[in-house]
Amino acid sequence: MGILMDQMLFEEARDRIIGVSRNRLGIGTLQEKTVHAVIKNYLAPDECMHEIPIAGYVADIFTGSEIMEVQNGNFNKLRNKLEAFLPLYPVTVVYPIPYHKWLIWINDETGELSGKRKSPVTGNPLQTFVELYKIKNFLDHQNFSLKIILLNIEEYRLLNGWSKDRKKGSVRFDRIPLSLVDEIDIVRVEDYMQLIPEDLERPFTVKDFSKAVHVNQRVTQITLHILHHIGVVNRVGKKGNSFLYDVTY
Repeated sequence: MGILMDQMLFEEARDRIIGVSRNRLGIGTLQEKTVHAVIKNYLAPDECMHEIPIAGYVADIFTGSEIMEVQNGNFNKLRNKLEAFLPLYPVTVVYPIPYHKWLIWINDETGELSGKRKSPVTGNPLQTFVELYKIKNFLDHQNFSLKIILLNIEEYRLLNGWSKDRKKGSVRFDRIPLSLVDEIDIVRVEDYMQLIPEDLERPFTVKDFSKAVHVNQRVTQITLHILHHIGVVNRVGKKGNSFLYDVTY
């Protein structure tokens, strides 16, 4: 599907979840968090495919031939499911990432909402690797796939934190997807190459890669650790105390 068709289907799924009933009942009234519910309906509009028991666990989506697991974070929870599901069916782990985010604060005493403020942080697909580290031993399994979905969202947070302005340590109440920005599909190990800039001078260090992809060095170190683990990059020497990396595809 082209991105325009994807956007249309995404908006239809969004309207099904947060349309008339959400406007009438208010934010956060659904039992399932909104981003998770919208993504499930976008990927599988037929709700008969949702929440299907398989091998002692419940799959978010089962099409009859494929399993999809929508995970907003904490990939540790996926380990047991992947061990059970991967020998049986192809499994796609779907990870939504906020691209542009607008913050809205909720007064937890009055329910009053603040105005929207755009976060200065822009989402990056490489954020996924922080979570992928927790399931790295499954990434090169022939039945494993990854779908990264970049979304523009509104994030609602309760003003119940420990700081003077009650924002630090606050609880995230819900995230409301506004629009689909992009999708990145990783079906084979070599598909991770699309996350490596073509104009990156090779060989490269962690610092070089960090500058090229605009993420901090902690995320870069995790990214290159995983790419090395699954054979997408190799260590080919050292520059001072830093490893030099090159791609293998």
